Amino acid sequence: MPLSAVKAIAKGQNGVGAFILQCKRLDFHYCDWAGSSKGMNAFIKTFLPKFAKQNPQIEITISPRPRKHPVIKGHYINGREKAICVRNMTSELVLEKATLLRDASGEKLKRVNKPVQSMNESVRGIWSPHHGARYQI
Repeated sequence: MPLSAVKAIAKGQNGVGAFILQCKRLDFHYCDWAGSSKGMNAFIKTFLPKFAKQNPQIEITISPRPRKHPVIKGHYINGREKAICVRNMTSELVLEKATLLRDASGEKLKRVNKPVQSMNESVRGIWSPHHGARYQI
């Protein structure tokens, strides 16, 4: 009876092999006239071309939004979107917020009560002063 080899097919998992960025599109909305968009306008003129070259996998759209505060919206592959208002921010802070949206996963923020989540509360069990050897003082 001849032996045959089992074919191994690699399955793609995020973080193993190729990394897939979760953010697929960033929308920059600004106003030409309002003073709260001054930092956004400076960001679009100075930092955005470099930011777009560093992140070719993200679609970047810029659109005017007259008489409104500037906003950056991130659209993610899981279908969610996050928006950050960047009114009265400098161009450096707008770059930080754009980087924050680029690196986010698109999931809702969850409150973490305990840093470690486990099915078992403790490996050793719950401590009590009645356990173990008796000490006399």
